[in-house]
Amino acid sequence: MKLVIGGSTGVLGAELIRQALSHPWITTIVAISRHETPIPPESIGNETKLKLFVCNNFESYPDNVKKEFGTADACIWTIAVTPTKMKSIPWSETVKICGDYPLAAIKALAGPSRYRRENGPGPSRFIYISGQFAPHGQSQIVKSPDGHSLADLAVLEGELETQLHAFANKSNGAVVPCIAKPGIIVNLGREPQVAPGSPKIELRDIAGALLDQAVHGLENNTLSNDDMVRIGRSALSKQYEIF
Repeated sequence: MKLVIGGSTGVLGAELIRQALSHPWITTIVAISRHETPIPPESIGNETKLKLFVCNNFESYPDNVKKEFGTADACIWTIAVTPTKMKSIPWSETVKICGDYPLAAIKALAGPSRYRRENGPGPSRFIYISGQFAPHGQSQIVKSPDGHSLADLAVLEGELETQLHAFANKSNGAVVPCIAKPGIIVNLGREPQVAPGSPKIELRDIAGALLDQAVHGLENNTLSNDDMVRIGRSALSKQYEIF
């Protein structure tokens, strides 16, 4: 199957690339980022699966990138503004990154009917990484709120979720969205400084869960942190049995 990964040079994107390169069911990986995507050293030999695209504009893609989207079976979209970076980025840019970019991506994934997906007929899966507390059910993306708080970001993400589902409902079955709502992503067991009791998920587990859903189909249209911990650990254990 053919998978697009949006944001392939971020921490999560890089882990998705690493696992996807060794995944037996994934035959083509389209990595889209602002910078060159490095190939993990342990993946040398599988790099022929990987197609690299450096993009400066995530709102309007050139024809060659549109064709990659339009022939893909799934897309995992990781490009976002994290809470730690939002105060250093103008709100208009945050709206563009967290709203306009993923909307452009799901529209590209739906693709013109002349494009043929590698796995044949059926909807392509668009998996978007949202915020755990994003309120679903908003109807319109707000372009210029008064503040730049975490609550503003959560509302923006909730509005985007509604936009993604609305587009999918009008796509004549071309695409189906899934909203992933992880807690704090922990890399290699290192504990971040967060409030006690905050849900956490290991980097390898969330990547394993997202790839499982992209490859085998969506368990639900929303994935909670607990869902992804369970799915990721199960998927990774099965892969270890194969190898």
